[in-house]
Amino acid sequence: MAEDTETRPASAGAEEREEGEIADDDSAALAQANNGPHPLEHAWTFWFDNPQGKSRNAAWGSTIHPIHTFSTVEDFWSLYNNIHQPSKLNVGSDFHCFKNKIEPKWEDPICANGGKWTISCGKGKSDTFWLHTLLALIGEQFDYGDEICGAVVSIRGKQERVAIWTKNAANEAAQISIGKQWKEFLDYKDSIGFIVHDDAKKDNTKGPKNRYTV
Repeated sequence: MAEDTETRPASAGAEEREEGEIADDDSAALAQANNGPHPLEHAWTFWFDNPQGKSRNAAWGSTIHPIHTFSTVEDFWSLYNNIHQPSKLNVGSDFHCFKNKIEPKWEDPICANGGKWTISCGKGKSDTFWLHTLLALIGEQFDYGDEICGAVVSIRGKQERVAIWTKNAANEAAQISIGKQWKEFLDYKDSIGFIVHDDAKKDNTKGPKNRYTV
């Protein structure tokens, strides 16, 4: 009967609605949200290591500075489209993209027990590798994404390198998975190696050996 029918004003608060119910006056806000910024699972920070600021007496890592932190897809593209691609950077430059509040240094507590996978390429060839690596990172495409600290592209005289830094070098399953997936994302056919940060710190004229290879 009509007199027994429960009525509720359209302006009723969210606490009065059934779970999952959307009021008419929320539809416009919902539509706007769907067209608004697309948040990333993590915030990320770009860092730049300027070779012109380096000196023989400068402590390692003292010339690395944060550039910008982003947390949405739109913010990433706005920044990426207005900065130099790696191939345009000066020789000696290192450009990093790490999860927010993780510094791209061996001494950072989250990086301290980790290591890195590295891909090398010829001069001017790192641009595509770098972009595809960034998209895989911020898009959370790795099965062991929580193990990843960030990535760095390094410009050197004879070659360019892109590396992914991870948290726990002893977690072999995670490291192997990250290395294999990274090669798939980049369609990279050559072997790549994983070097533990602690091994890289040691004074070894022959250079550190790869802990893992894929």
